[in-house]
Amino acid sequence: MDDGSAGVLIALLLLSIVWFLVWRRDKKRSRLPPGPAPWPILGNLCQKDVLPLYRTHEKLSSTYGPIFTVWLGLKPVVVLCGYEVVKDALLGHSEEFGGRPEIPLLLQLSKDYGFVSNKEEKWRELRRFTLSTLRDFGMGKSSMSQRVQDEAQHLVELLTKLKGNAFEPMMMFRYAAANVICSVVFGSRYSYSDTAFLELLNTIGNYISFFISPIAMVYNTFPNIMHHLPGPHRKVLAECEKLKDYIRERVEFHKLTLDPNCPRDYIDCFLMKAEKEKSSPENMYSNEDLVMSVFDLFGAGTVTTSNALVFFLLVLAKYPHIQAKVQEEIDEVVGAGRAPSTEDRLRMPYTNAVIHELQRFQKTRIENFPRMTTQDVVFRGHTIPKGTAVISVFTSVHTDPTQWEKPKEVNPGHFLDEKGEFRKREAFMPFSAGKRMCPGEALARMELFLFLTTLLQSFTFQLAIKYEEMDLFSLWLEIERRAIPGKFFALRRPVSS
Repeated sequence: MDDGSAGVLIALLLLSIVWFLVWRRDKKRSRLPPGPAPWPILGNLCQKDVLPLYRTHEKLSSTYGPIFTVWLGLKPVVVLCGYEVVKDALLGHSEEFGGRPEIPLLLQLSKDYGFVSNKEEKWRELRRFTLSTLRDFGMGKSSMSQRVQDEAQHLVELLTKLKGNAFEPMMMFRYAAANVICSVVFGSRYSYSDTAFLELLNTIGNYISFFISPIAMVYNTFPNIMHHLPGPHRKVLAECEKLKDYIRERVEFHKLTLDPNCPRDYIDCFLMKAEKEKSSPENMYSNEDLVMSVFDLFGAGTVTTSNALVFFLLVLAKYPHIQAKVQEEIDEVVGAGRAPSTEDRLRMPYTNAVIHELQRFQKTRIENFPRMTTQDVVFRGHTIPKGTAVISVFTSVHTDPTQWEKPKEVNPGHFLDEKGEFRKREAFMPFSAGKRMCPGEALARMELFLFLTTLLQSFTFQLAIKYEEMDLFSLWLEIERRAIPGKFFALRRPVSS
């Protein structure tokens, strides 16, 4: 056979494979909600008018309705938009939409250990244990409040030493949030000058930033190919192994110094539970389950909270009248003689409303952490097969014009009634909803309130760089990925008599 004939046969073979894949996909499409036409093999992956969903959901839902399908490679993903649809799925059909598909990047890191395991029974057990243990160590209680207050004072001391010079808050706030969770997980806090700990914080920050990035979506879509290719995923995963090694060292130290009569932290409690369960055939409390559970707590309890605080400062610097009004309420309720406490929140409706509004306004990128249907489900006229990935676009919930008076503006009035008192809103879902909502909600809410009020009690924040005109979220994305410096001035407020 000559080279030309061989080339034709190879081309025909490739076209046959493409045709088969497209045919199989079209067969699946007939059962799923409509959506934008996908490309062969890639699906909608490289179509900027489809992804990322926080930018395109409005246009797509106006074309296809609040339930539509996008394709990540050959895998369909059903997208849910708007408050009523998301609420119906996550709360009204919580079991049917309560699964979690395999996420290759996460699986490569975790090897399916820890409380984000895809094994339903293990996930339930370790989640229950983790929540119970965190509550035992003060989550939602005054003892945890004191830990956050102490860490907030460390921030105030650091900013005071700057004497009004410009600073970048990202790593400083990451230290603070990490120390709160470290006090529970490791039983200790770290100095802000600890370079080894700074390296660990950079590792977890790099991992989370990569996990929500477009290249991570490509990895999750084509893991068998990407795993063998060079790229940023290799560096990020290698760094994470170093962090896991550090956690293993701390676990071994805890084993040598454990006093079962006086557990110091989450690791001690896990080791004690593992000893009780060592004869269990399920083996849900292995050493690697502990390592990955600590890794996940460390990541979830550090990056999301610190990023939210930086975003808050960005918005408040852009809207100084809102910042000033929060400070007025702090002065009136707390004064200058003591630090803010969690009890103050009930007497500070405007501040509470501002924090909720800033959470509502901050868009979320969720393509790389979907849910999954646990059974065939007929949902609002659509048949969604078992095992289908599902993405709830919470940005669409938080900008739903049927639920919010001014959805695209920063408006604390969304959370205030006609008397100026705080009001809850059902369409507020920054921690997700249903069976897989964030287990650290109580701690995060406490941290956001205490860190922000303590900082604003002592300082007024201004942007230190005149950024080019761009919308707030685009500016935030550039700061978050460190493409441009997010520099601020912390101007010491005069102490009132």
